[in-house]
Amino acid sequence: MTGKDQKVKLAVFKLSSCSGCQQQILDLGESLLALTNSVEIAYFLEASSKNSPGPYDVALIEGSISTPHEEELVKEIRKQARIVVAVGSCATYGGIQALRNWLNFSEIKKTVYPNPEWIESLEKSRPLSDYIQVDYSVSGCPANKLQLLSILKQILIGKRAYYRQESLCQECKRKGNICVIVARGQPCLGPIIKEGCGALCPSYGRGCYGCFGPMIDPKPENLAKRFEEIGIPRDEIALRFRNITSWSEPVRRFLEKYER
Repeated sequence: MTGKDQKVKLAVFKLSSCSGCQQQILDLGESLLALTNSVEIAYFLEASSKNSPGPYDVALIEGSISTPHEEELVKEIRKQARIVVAVGSCATYGGIQALRNWLNFSEIKKTVYPNPEWIESLEKSRPLSDYIQVDYSVSGCPANKLQLLSILKQILIGKRAYYRQESLCQECKRKGNICVIVARGQPCLGPIIKEGCGALCPSYGRGCYGCFGPMIDPKPENLAKRFEEIGIPRDEIALRFRNITSWSEPVRRFLEKYER
């Protein structure tokens, strides 16, 4: 990406989020330090108060766009960065805060805040790709730090970043987990959600909540039909889908029809 002796200038930014994905970056520890010979961490407020202005070679952005300020900020970041990576399900799908997208936001503000007129916020929480071009995405709540490290390494060597996007069911099979849908009649989004978490919830006997977002061609309508067959009420099915990544395009399209 740069000259032989020139370091890649990396910036990490936070929008509306819990900072969990930034923590995953910090948790890389020695693996992150090993990149310091080829990477200059120029901007990362979670890690240091000493930061450098752009332009940047790579910008990692955590969080969804939920305020007018964030909308302007992300557009400016895009101007300053050669490569933008959306990190985590907030940045890629709108995140848990996108639950408000299904409700009347004015009513929510009146309920939550004593002075709702003070709140400067967009009506919907949206992913970065609704506002700017995103070059790569690493989903998850939080993002898988090893996937993130892999993508960073691929970018550094000038390779088009890639990681597998099989369904979570494949991870369950590799771990020898019993299917909670078949064996226990529990709702689980694993058949339509991509891998990355190590099948964390099913490994403890709980259904997947969809943290990593939909796999390629997920067909949520087929999974909803299966849930109905095992006796789960339609309103409960809708609530299960309307979760961390409900604002992703295939799940949103399904819910808009299913809840009519």
